[in-house]
This record gives sequence, C-alpha cells and structure tokens, in this order.
Amino acid sequence: MPAGPGGATLPGMQHAPFSRLACLAALGALLPGTGVAQRPDSLPILDPISVRVTRLPEQLTRLGSAVTVVDSAALRRGRLGAGLDEALAFVPGVIATNRWNASLDQRLIIRGFGARANFGVRGIKIMLDGVPQTMPDGQSQLTNIDLSQIGRVEVLRGAASSAYGNAAGGVLAFTSIEAPRSGEGRIDAGMEIGTFGTRRSQFAYPLRFGTFSLLSSAALTTSNGFRNHSGSEQNRAQWALAWQPKPSTRLTLRALWGDDPRADNPGSLTLAEAAATPSAGAPNNIRRNAGKSLNQKQLALGLDHTAGAWSTEVRSWLLTRSIDNPLAAPAPSPTTADEGLWVGLDRLGGGVRASATRRLAGGAQLMSGIDLQSSRDDRENRRHLLGTPFGPSLLNQRESVREMGWFAQGVVPYRAWQLHGGVRWDQVRFTVDDAIGTGDGNRAMGALSGHGSIARQLGSRTLWLGVATAFETPTTTELANQPDGTTGLNRVLQPQQSVTMELGIRGAIGTSHGELVGWTTTTRDAITPFQEVGGRSYFTNAGRTRTRGVEAALTVPITSGLQALGTLTVTNATFRDYRLNGVQLAGRQVAGIPRAVGRVGIRGALGPLHIDLDHGMSARQYADDANTLAVNGWGVGVTGVRLQYRTHHSRVIAPFLAIQNVFDRRVIGSVTVNGSLGRVAEPSAGRTISVGGSFRLQGDPPQ
Repeated sequence: MPAGPGGATLPGMQHAPFSRLACLAALGALLPGTGVAQRPDSLPILDPISVRVTRLPEQLTRLGSAVTVVDSAALRRGRLGAGLDEALAFVPGVIATNRWNASLDQRLIIRGFGARANFGVRGIKIMLDGVPQTMPDGQSQLTNIDLSQIGRVEVLRGAASSAYGNAAGGVLAFTSIEAPRSGEGRIDAGMEIGTFGTRRSQFAYPLRFGTFSLLSSAALTTSNGFRNHSGSEQNRAQWALAWQPKPSTRLTLRALWGDDPRADNPGSLTLAEAAATPSAGAPNNIRRNAGKSLNQKQLALGLDHTAGAWSTEVRSWLLTRSIDNPLAAPAPSPTTADEGLWVGLDRLGGGVRASATRRLAGGAQLMSGIDLQSSRDDRENRRHLLGTPFGPSLLNQRESVREMGWFAQGVVPYRAWQLHGGVRWDQVRFTVDDAIGTGDGNRAMGALSGHGSIARQLGSRTLWLGVATAFETPTTTELANQPDGTTGLNRVLQPQQSVTMELGIRGAIGTSHGELVGWTTTTRDAITPFQEVGGRSYFTNAGRTRTRGVEAALTVPITSGLQALGTLTVTNATFRDYRLNGVQLAGRQVAGIPRAVGRVGIRGALGPLHIDLDHGMSARQYADDANTLAVNGWGVGVTGVRLQYRTHHSRVIAPFLAIQNVFDRRVIGSVTVNGSLGRVAEPSAGRTISVGGSFRLQGDPPQ
C-alpha cells in the first residue's frame, strides 16, 4: 500500500531503525509479565474461539499458528459491503490494496505471497464454505465473495501447503451467513449511493422451516469509476438450501451466480502521469477499449457428519466461467494503432474434498483426507478493434489441469503444551491441446509439503514456534503467455518452493489482547513477472528470495462500548539470486511489497451510534525488480470514518455514512510490477462519500 506521487515519504517507516524499534517495543509489550497482549479486532473476549482454517477444529487460544478471525460487523464496517482492503484492514501480515480497477480484482499479499499478481490473486488459497475459489493451477478469483453475505473469515498467515496444496502461501476461508434460528422468515434489504456514480442495492431472504433452511440473496452494483475508463457493473446472486435431519448431520446445496457485463480497465500510469492527473487512464487502454466481461456459475454440495469420535466433511462442486477480455496489448502486425489483442476463455472446473477426523483421548486429534480438482480452459486469442474481436485465431488451445492431493494432520495436547504436525503429497498435471499449431504437450509438477509447530500456554497467553513449507506452480495463464509468442506450454518456467519459520505470541492481560509474530521465508525458483505489456504479463524464475517480517496487533478497550486497535506489518523481501538480462539483482528489494504498513483506529458503539475510525500509513515500495522506480509512501496517512445508527426493533432502518480518504490525500493504491515503459502506478481515489441504509423486517437488528 504505497503513497501518492510527489508526497512525502512516511517518516521513518522505510528505514530499518524505525522498524526494529517498533518491533522491539511490541515484543516488550507482549512478553510474559511485561505488557499488554492483543486480540484480533473481531474476537470475543470471553468465549473460546474455534477455528477450522487449519482443517482441524482447534481453539485459537492454543493454536500454534498465526490466525486471525474477522466477524461480520468488521467485514462490512458500516457499509453494505466494503472491499477486502477495508474488511481486512486490521489483520496484521495482510496487505489488501484497492486498485480501483474492477477488471483486475483487488490485490492481496500475505507475507509477500501474492505480490507478483498483476491481476487476480496468486499464491493465496481462497475458500468459501469449504469450497476452493482457487483453481488447481493456483489462480484465485473473488467473483463469488459477496461480503454482505459473509458471516466470518478466518485468515491463516503463512505457508499452508501441507493442508491446502498448491498456492497456499496463506489462506482466506470465508463462511457465509446462515438463516435465522427462529421459525419465521425475515427480509433484509439495503441501498447505497456514493461518489463517482456508485450505486449498490441488495436483498436477502433467509427462512427456516422445520429441518430445512433457505437463504436467497442478490446484489447489484454499478459505478462510473474515479478514473477515466474505469466503469463497472456487477451482479451477484446465491441460494443455499440446508437440511439437518439430526444434530449430527447436515447437507447443504449452494448455487452462486456472478455476472459482470462491464469492467473497464484504465491501465497503469507512469509516476509523472499519476502525479499530474491521477484520474487519467492509460492512452492505449482507452484507445483500444481494454476491459473484461465475465459470467460465472457454481454449484456446490456439502456434507458434515459426526458419529461418536469420528467427524466427516465432504465438499463437491462444479463451476463454469466465461471471460471476454480485450487487452491494451498491441495485436501482432496491426493494420491500425487501434487494434489490440483479445483473449477469450471458457472454463469448466470441479472437484471433491473429503476428510475424516478422529478424536482421541486427552484431546488429541488425527485427520486424513484427499483433494481432487480439475479445470479445463478453452483459450482463444484474436485481434480486436475497440473491444470487438475479428479475424482468424492467433491461438486456440484447450488447457487442462488436474490436481490430486493426499494429506494427514495430527494435534497432540499435553498439559500446557500442544504439538501440531501435518504432511501432504500433491501432483499437478498440465495438458495442452493446440488446435492450430504444434503446441501440444503436458507437464507434471509434484511436491511433498509439511508443517510442524509446538505451542506453550503461559497463563492467558500462547507462545509458539513453527515451520512450514509451500509450493506454487505457474498458472495456465503464466504458462501460456510466452514472450516469443509461441503456443503450448512454457517449458522453462518452474514451480517455486518456500520454507517458513515463525515465532509468535498471543494472549491477554486484563481486557486487552495482542499478537506478535516474527517470521522468515526462503523461496527457491520464485515466480516473478519480469515484464508487463498492456495487461499481459510474462514470467520467469528468480533463483532465490528471502522475506522476513514482523506482525503486531493490539486491541485496548476505551469504554464499555469502544475499543482502540492498532496493527503493524514490517516486511523485508530481497532477491538472493536473480539474474535478469545478464544483470545480477541479488540484494534488490522484491517489487510490489511495502517495507512497513501500519493502521490505528477506534471501533465500537455509543448507544445506537456505531463508530468506526481508522488511519492507515504505508512506507514506500519499488515497482520494478531493478529498484529504479520508487513509489513514495502515504506521507501522514489516509483517514476513514464510518457512522451507522442502529436500533433494536423488529422493523428498523439503519442509515449509515462512510467517508474514505477524509483529507483527500493523493496516494498510489497499488502498483503494476515491472510495467512496460514505466507504467506502474495505480492511483487511489481522493475523498469518497457513501450514504445508505439497511432495512430488516422481523428477526435481529441489521448487522
């Protein structure tokens, strides 16, 4: 999360002395008997929290991993559905940036994983109700994630391939809201309007009848965008039918639909262009009408069953996705400057995940399972004129990916100690059938992953030490985008392998809660974008990288209804061996990762008035591997205010007001790593205002 062009760099945050001082101060506050410990902003104070993001149900207070739980109120934060950058703002170790570009999705980084993604999400596993939103090649999409219908998200920060396989440098596990427990139905509706012509309306109808429950919802969002050529339209709908014939058995059928008929791509700007006119669009993106439209459908069936000491979980799903993607990248041998490269993609995917857990004496658990997943992409490249494809196919191939993973985990508590370990074997196979060339072929990539941790209870705190591995294959898009223009699979690009060690402490003193984690990750054959041209990225392997960091978070009650929050994420990611175009880049900073990100805020309620204030700061970062393009930090920072008035009645309208970037700072929200011709800046909007309200008929007050 870098800052605006020409702005002052955040004082001290880019310098190592400041980082070390902040980390030592946080460590002193958390060591036994010396200060205050933290709890994530959404965790209840009294009740024990059980998490499943590790794939074994465990209490967070005893867990030897860096996990944060965010509840529904923190996810929406005084709006109908905030973006992930707002929803995850107080999760340490996570950098979520708003690109203000609906064609590319938001940018997610967990401990450096995901930084290479110039569009979509890479290196991070996304789960929704136990169903992966990450394809078997490691590419994730957020189309099905409607935060207005999410009740909880568990964030696992760090390598997790021993549980989730390919591209699990971190995990975001979303859980949808459920129908009310009462026998009556209710109606939830909301409307929001905001700056840049933004309009959002949503409707949900949860209903429970006997052993069945039904939840239907829909959301429509349109925006003109704050940059030239950044308009968008998004339509979402979902249905969830659950049957629970007895307390030990639950069967759930979910259907999700997403349709984005318009997602204009304004492209990236040079630092000079962003400083002069941050609302501008890249000339070629406008000239060639770059953007994207997509349609996606997913059907998922889930079974949860408990019998004595055994519990079983099964998820199966089927997904279709169609994309029409005119790029700003020039077409081969164009006849006019308005011609660009068009990419069309039709995807069919599906899979099954099954696991069984056995509870043993003394609280020990053993779990084993298997994941099977496949996808089939029909990819076609053609020329396009102002977004309309024409002419013969430049590329026409079917890309198939199959992943099979077997895993086992166990947890053994002994008095104040807890041991946790796991192992997994994955095989990922890529196959290409080229319809017009000689690019047929296949590649197989496998990995053995593991993790182990030991945790010790220290009164109301938990101290842990852990080690884990992660592997990540290239995605089909990365394998298909070859710099020489040939078809088929890139035979040079290899999967990357990572090992992470972490030492952490979390807990409470009195009513305050905190967490502090230090970690280091070494990566071999790091997949790195070495060039980006008009929305088309090309990748290579860096020999070795090393990423080290510290994550700290603190929550302190102010009054019975208000609490103060603070987080700090310090990251130092460098190349240890990377030769590009004959130049050794060892010692350079990995592009796209700020050295430090901090946030402070106040959250809670004064009677019916709910208040959410936050102030975010970020150090500078580099936008290219050679470290010649430095993007300044956020200066004095960016402030947000959200107010909502709620009452406790069966029929209520809850109005709200949200202001982002209150003081209208010019900041760069994200960067395009190694963008061609210095086009790396993705500016954020200035002051934005949203007003709206939610309505609930019967049931509990709006959330």
